[in-house]
Amino acid sequence: MRIVLVGPPGAGKGTQAAYLAKNLSIPHISTGDLFRANISQGTDLGKQARAYMDAGQLVPDEVTIGMAKDRMSQPDAVNGFLLDGFPRNVGQAEALDVMLKDEGVKLDAVLDLEVPEDEVVKRIAGRRICRNDSAHVFHATYNPPKTEGVCDTCGGELYQREDDSEETVRTRLEVYHTQTEPIIDYYRSQDLVVTISALGKVTDVTDRAMEALKKSDEG
Repeated sequence: MRIVLVGPPGAGKGTQAAYLAKNLSIPHISTGDLFRANISQGTDLGKQARAYMDAGQLVPDEVTIGMAKDRMSQPDAVNGFLLDGFPRNVGQAEALDVMLKDEGVKLDAVLDLEVPEDEVVKRIAGRRICRNDSAHVFHATYNPPKTEGVCDTCGGELYQREDDSEETVRTRLEVYHTQTEPIIDYYRSQDLVVTISALGKVTDVTDRAMEALKKSDEG
């Protein structure tokens, strides 16, 4: 299957993408991984992206599109892929359509992970990270430490990242609503959108998604 995963920050896209890609035996292609791989390998596209990033500028769509096109042409993506973070806007979605048409293939589904805005804020703003080891992550509501402000694992100080503050989260949501959410209507006009609730246990959301994708494929 060829799937695009969409959802607001805090919807659990990265977690669900990993599970779904494994269950469907297709590669998980995320924008973050594309950038890291191209920059670390010193590709032409990576050098271009690095130049913009070092200048504090947004990487242009054509660079992102070029990276995605190259990744989707790899042997492991011949029979399908799961795109996470791309396309990020309608322009990128249109470019993806052209790419796939040139290859004689098309998307099977656009999986929309739906989460209420207040829940997104609660999920992200409640995160607390250990200063000693960023892999030690807690949550004020869902996974609180035994002692407030102290890491259960190593005793390090827990803190809230600046980009996890409620104000920043709401700004990120506004960017999502303005730039990315319009692609849902774009794909809905192609009858590709499958919307599921991303609330509940991770495994429950995965089961929900697999069932919805199965029905979509059968339909």
